[in-house]
Amino acid sequence: MPRVGLLYPGHSAEDDFPALQSRLADRAGEPVELPLVHTSVGEDAHRVDALLDLGGDDRLAEGARTLTKEHDPDAVMWACTSGSFVFGWDGAHEQVRRLAEVTGLPTSSTSLAFVDACHAVGARKVTVAASYPQDVAEHFVSLLQAGGVDVTAMGSHGIITAAEVGTLGRDDVVRLVQGADRTGEPDAILVPDTAMHTLEWLDELEHATGTTVLTANQVTVWKGLDLLGASTQIDGLGTLFRARS
Repeated sequence: MPRVGLLYPGHSAEDDFPALQSRLADRAGEPVELPLVHTSVGEDAHRVDALLDLGGDDRLAEGARTLTKEHDPDAVMWACTSGSFVFGWDGAHEQVRRLAEVTGLPTSSTSLAFVDACHAVGARKVTVAASYPQDVAEHFVSLLQAGGVDVTAMGSHGIITAAEVGTLGRDDVVRLVQGADRTGEPDAILVPDTAMHTLEWLDELEHATGTTVLTANQVTVWKGLDLLGASTQIDGLGTLFRARS
């Protein structure tokens, strides 16, 4: 079965991934392994300087060496949105390139996965429902636009730490997504924070909003499978996992 190794900073919503692995193990023909290693965190803060440190080469390389040694993955995902998009379009690609040099494996990040996912579902115009402060969320918008995705609106919720985002429950997440600004009639709502639990509620989020919803943990798993050419046709994980790669 495909084994997508995850590099995940700190502790907030990492339980989303083993829970998904367990659910998929119960479905014939859909098993996926999602081994996860925590990367080190200097300061848990949605602040640009802290995020640049979070996504630094040394922190990622240390985690990658542990991941490959202990779990022997087939592909690697840097499962962090803000710790990649703060480096900009070129910087996010360079970050992935250097990480791939350490692992010798197909590698990507959550930020770049969002761009690929938008193209996969035909979302040319999107709105962003961000948990981050405004200035941090604007960096995500810039990366999307550099990747050819038109951002028609963006809402930020000013949450400073990943730990706080990880405490948001189902009702909180539904309200956040339902409250997304629909100016410009976007094709999809993007929810860019791997610290937010979403994998159990993807179809519910799309039903509540009547549109495609792409979340950080969702696109991370999808892109990991896509790197391997593995099937991404999986029920219960939103429009993205019903679209053909």
